[in-house]
Amino acid sequence: MSTQLVSREGAEAPVQGWTPAAPPADYVLGHVRAVLPDRVLDDALVAVRDGRIAAVEPHPAGVEADVDGQGLLCLPGLVDVHSDGLEKELLPRPGAELPLEFALLSFEGKLRAAGVTTAFHGAAFEESGGRGMRRTLENARRICAAVAGRGDDGLVDHRILHRLDIRCPEGLAGLRQRLAELGDDGRGPVLVSHEDHTPGQGQYTDRTYYERYLVGTRGVTEDEARAYVDQLIVDRDGRLGVREEALDWLGEQARTGRIRLLGHDPGSPREIEELCERGGAVAEFPTTTAAAKAAREHGMPVVMGAPNVLRGHSHNGNASGRELVARGLVTALASDYLPSGLLGAALLLAQEGLAPLPEAVGLVTGGAADVAGLRDRGRLEPGLRADLVLAEPGRPWPVVAAVLRAACGGDAG
Repeated sequence: MSTQLVSREGAEAPVQGWTPAAPPADYVLGHVRAVLPDRVLDDALVAVRDGRIAAVEPHPAGVEADVDGQGLLCLPGLVDVHSDGLEKELLPRPGAELPLEFALLSFEGKLRAAGVTTAFHGAAFEESGGRGMRRTLENARRICAAVAGRGDDGLVDHRILHRLDIRCPEGLAGLRQRLAELGDDGRGPVLVSHEDHTPGQGQYTDRTYYERYLVGTRGVTEDEARAYVDQLIVDRDGRLGVREEALDWLGEQARTGRIRLLGHDPGSPREIEELCERGGAVAEFPTTTAAAKAAREHGMPVVMGAPNVLRGHSHNGNASGRELVARGLVTALASDYLPSGLLGAALLLAQEGLAPLPEAVGLVTGGAADVAGLRDRGRLEPGLRADLVLAEPGRPWPVVAAVLRAACGGDAG
């Protein structure tokens, strides 16, 4: 199947003075397989008015469209609620840091090619040098400023996922200041994810996975890695007071609606209970089946990583995304660090029969939008943003043929 879009006059895009990168506010897309929340509508017509979806219906015989989709899948624009890819784009190899504004533009191209129209970039409020690029408050502020500068004006709606290391006093102070400065920007909920990556619990319950990571990325010996982790645990154990202060403050912000709180790497039903008690809204990357099950029993969205689904297992021995999807315990996938993994993981789940196609696509569209508290996107429904993706399924991997982003502003959630 060809993935070249064709106008009603038979010419290749651009059509009537516009390109897929900048469609007009009003147009009609025809002859697509529209993936709705509960079904696939073959040979469908999608009408767009004022940048919003006006109708999704069977394409009547004899009715012309501005663009012929040639039977491609038509999906809502993908929503990525947790992306650390900008960090990797900024520092593609050790010692080779790029200008941040350039890195954001470069990464925007990768997001666009992956069909992502809304991206939440992780800004880590911590002081840590243990994972690739050094995470500092200064870097977090720079990322926030660059994303704010690009905002909704580019090819992607750029947003921030505020990541707080709850045992870092500098990170807590920095996030307090950030929220005070941010005020109400009218762009929807402020997403905050709290985390504790101290080896021996959470993501690294088995500390040997973190030690192997240090050996592989920092060039240290196994003995040096063990000694480093021993000291890291001692240092973090001395900051339990900071942890309690951070969790209490986050709970206050969440309960008043100031932030939408995500719990990162919950590992047990008790941790889910505590997250609910402090006003948490989302379980992000639960490390065990028990934690994911508890989250769903509380009506809480569950986010897993697309790379986990693609690989079939976690890189550090935690819960398998595929297994959790098969159990019906996952409501959204995030790229984590690999934007192209989102659509690939979703369609792989459908191909393997672990989820029907509409449900699988929903993990990277409507389900992800729900995680972020964004009600104006993520589904092919009248009134919502016309962020559209045309894709060829492929076997085994899909190809994004075009992205038609809405010519309208964002909603306040």
